Amino acid sequence: MIFSEITGDLQAQLKSNLPQIRILLKKNPAMAYTKITEIGFAVGRKYKIQLIVNFPQRGKIEDFDSYGMQDLSIIIDRQKKNFPIQRSIIKDKAREIFGNIQIDDAYMYEGKEGVRVFPDGGRIDILPHSIHIWCKFDEKVTSYCNWLLINVYQMSYDSSFTSS
Repeated sequence: MIFSEITGDLQAQLKSNLPQIRILLKKNPAMAYTKITEIGFAVGRKYKIQLIVNFPQRGKIEDFDSYGMQDLSIIIDRQKKNFPIQRSIIKDKAREIFGNIQIDDAYMYEGKEGVRVFPDGGRIDILPHSIHIWCKFDEKVTSYCNWLLINVYQMSYDSSFTSS
């Protein structure tokens, strides 16, 4: 599935650059963050998206084992303000995958719409133009994000994508 492929590619690229990232982190944390950001952007370009590796808490950048496995933003099309399917379908799929969890409408202003899902240990912000995953990518999160990218963002594997 597409989310699994994107995150697998990202994880492989981050892992192959980890020695350089560690050195940069000791010398200049801002340069390490810049390098991680560049890697995310490079992987994202292959899939025609913008991919941002986030570090929401202080010290999180030093958790090398979690690189590309949590706290990720995927921007697909900044121009979109509405989902191509009903929000209720997005919420129903979340309930199907995660069970009885909190799900809220979000960002409902200026003609925009969004959904916020709260799986164990975090949240997923789903907007018409992007998805922001603020939790670890376990099997359920990965399954849901695969479904979102295909059914909400209408992404599919394209033969022009290249693996590294």
